Amino acid sequence: MIRIITLAAAATLLLSTGSAAAQGQQHALQARYDRALAAGYKALMLCSAIAHAEANGTTRTPQSVEQWELTGIQSPLDGIVRTLGYEIVRHDNGTLERVTVGWDASAEPRAAIHLDGDNGCALNPLGGPSAFYGRPANPAGGRRVDPVAVRNAPAALAPVFAAATGNGYGEGTRTTAVVVQRGGTIIGEQYAESFGPVTPQRTWSVAKSIAATLVGAAVQRGAAGVEESAGLGYAEGDPRRAITIDDLLRMTSGRYSDTPGNRTDPLYWGGASIHEVALDWPLIDWPGTTFRYANNDTLAAVAAIAPTFDDHSPSDFFAKLGMNHTVAETDWRGSYILSSQVWTTARDLARFGQLYLSDGKLLQGTRILPEGWVKYVSTPSGPQPDGPFGYGAGFWLMNRSEGVPPDTIAAFGNRGQYVVVVPSRQVVIVRRGEDPVGSSFDIAALTRDVLAALPAE
Repeated sequence: MIRIITLAAAATLLLSTGSAAAQGQQHALQARYDRALAAGYKALMLCSAIAHAEANGTTRTPQSVEQWELTGIQSPLDGIVRTLGYEIVRHDNGTLERVTVGWDASAEPRAAIHLDGDNGCALNPLGGPSAFYGRPANPAGGRRVDPVAVRNAPAALAPVFAAATGNGYGEGTRTTAVVVQRGGTIIGEQYAESFGPVTPQRTWSVAKSIAATLVGAAVQRGAAGVEESAGLGYAEGDPRRAITIDDLLRMTSGRYSDTPGNRTDPLYWGGASIHEVALDWPLIDWPGTTFRYANNDTLAAVAAIAPTFDDHSPSDFFAKLGMNHTVAETDWRGSYILSSQVWTTARDLARFGQLYLSDGKLLQGTRILPEGWVKYVSTPSGPQPDGPFGYGAGFWLMNRSEGVPPDTIAAFGNRGQYVVVVPSRQVVIVRRGEDPVGSSFDIAALTRDVLAALPAE
């Protein structure tokens, strides 16, 4: 008996020692991974913010990007990003070629490369050399630049704009732009220093509503159907084949993912591709029975229509709407990251919202979304999220917000990106920000105040 107890105690000691060693190794590995992600975050944000601004005929300095996009981000990256050095490499003609960020003396730096054409910046895979893509050709010219005169808000909206650009709708929030459009005409806009009518920012999850709109355009062309299988799974008989595009747009696929919400770090900052990390998650609940907000569902919906992009690219769609300062970026394999990685201006987002006020028609009357698509995206179906907002198909619903018209739909994005569409008032409200983690902008209150300040028509 004594011998047995001694052996058991020894085994326990070995297990404890082994566990402590494993935990130590895991901690070191996690710390290394966090530094690599932080370097990817910094490289991509610097590349995209600077390259897109310059293509639009304006500028962003690295210091401005560090002040806005690279502060107040999620832990633990926030504490790492500011410590990492970077290099901006330009072509002979002065256009941006790439941004590299060192993170470990023994490893290749992370690199974000400004791609040919109008594809923005893409992040190299972890371990990939900074010349992973080779040397891109000089980007071809800038985009068309709108008149940049700011349209000051009328007196009735001035107090609302002052509150929005201060802390009137959330302590610690940082507003970069507010635009109010009515009947297709901007009636007021205001910008923070370093920003203006042609200064783009990352949309974050506002891109999910853009993705749903691209799906709608494919449906209008007869190239897709929302009730069709999204083609997930290995082969026929795989239960994931039951997941439809509609399930994906409504965040009810039933698939598991590493975290709910927006932490798709291996893709966004690690340089992994969509096909590697977003499409293969297992089914944990039957489609249509569980709401789980996940980037991977939007990415899978886009993958289902990706074969149509050769003839109907996102940039072609943006051009039809007059969104001339909007770019959908890709992973290093060329797949669009339309859950988050779109760069656009506040004015372009107002044009996007106008499409839904026009029932899916362009201003000249051409229909590019199916008849009834606005009702489709704004109708809750199946399980709903907890909290103050409902969810339709790629759009949030403000039908639970007191004092807001019940037909109001919205695109929401990380760090305070909002596009609010109020069909009954023919109003679009755009608010851009770089809100730090822990702060919250009250978009329902801003919507109520804007509508109250506008005379009813």
